[in-house]
Amino acid sequence: MKAVQYRTVGAAPEVVEIEKPEPKPGEIRLKVTAAGVCHSDIAVMSWSAEQLTFPLPLTLGHEGAGVVDKLGEGVRNVAVGESVAVYGPWGCGRCSKCQQGKENYCLEAARLGIYPPGLGNPGAIAEYMIVDDARHLMPLGDLDPVRTVPLTDAGLTPYHAIKRSLPKLVPGSTAVVFGTGGLGHVGIQLLRALTPARVIALDVNDEKLRLAKEVGAHEAVLSDENAVENVRKLTPGGRGAEAVFDFVGVPPTVKASGACAMIEGDVTIVGIGGGSLEVGFGLQAYETVVTSPYWGSRSEMGETFDLARAGAVDVHIETYALDEAPKAYERLHDGKVQGRAVILPNG
Repeated sequence: MKAVQYRTVGAAPEVVEIEKPEPKPGEIRLKVTAAGVCHSDIAVMSWSAEQLTFPLPLTLGHEGAGVVDKLGEGVRNVAVGESVAVYGPWGCGRCSKCQQGKENYCLEAARLGIYPPGLGNPGAIAEYMIVDDARHLMPLGDLDPVRTVPLTDAGLTPYHAIKRSLPKLVPGSTAVVFGTGGLGHVGIQLLRALTPARVIALDVNDEKLRLAKEVGAHEAVLSDENAVENVRKLTPGGRGAEAVFDFVGVPPTVKASGACAMIEGDVTIVGIGGGSLEVGFGLQAYETVVTSPYWGSRSEMGETFDLARAGAVDVHIETYALDEAPKAYERLHDGKVQGRAVILPNG
């Protein structure tokens, strides 16, 4: 079968022919319908050999959807032919976090060497993929797998991040979003669907700011040296925002995120651009809460899908054939993807 793999440290991903996998007891094989392309993949491909915690080659793709193709021995509650999406942050299934459905925060994954698909385990940008356990599959029902597959990360991750700040996003409040790409443009829609907050979006060019307004931002501000001043002018009394969500995470946006937050505000660093925010008395507004969440829980993925069914969120996508996947990664790296790139391995 064909797959897209990261094979050599520092090299571009390649389309290769590999053996079609067979499910072991308890596993499920999917014929992949759609797979999302994410900046996290680019981050992994920028690591040195010393930073990699898993061996190469690696089949990429941690956003996956497909049709159940074959069941390993002992699998129950999943039917061949069923359309499903893959919950990505796999855990041990037994620790206290996993028992709450928070496998994204599994206490044993690192010790046991458990990795998500596409981020250590073979991923979804292939004609077929193996899923380790039926609990990591969610029925899609009437949802379009191509439009829905980005919600397994680009929807779930901002949903998890925003949910924590909902008590602060009351009428009259302000939410700021840095980055209107794959995650950010979904985050804007989620903020509009879940809160009465005024949403201010920031990005580096007019094209991305137009997308922000398209999906519901009340204000779209250029992310430049005047960004903090311009954002604060848009908040009542210039006090700043109750919640700031940084979907970029590079040092300049993280610093600006802290400067945009008001007293008792939330700063949530979602992007993995390597930025960090210094915390201490007098360094940020009083009682600013700074957090860096990871993905989301299984139940939150179901909630995100329910929002899609209700028409509250619609991911902007660009589709590519499997052979075009390297081009999709190139466009993503260059900041040219509007929304989310989706690969169709069997399309």
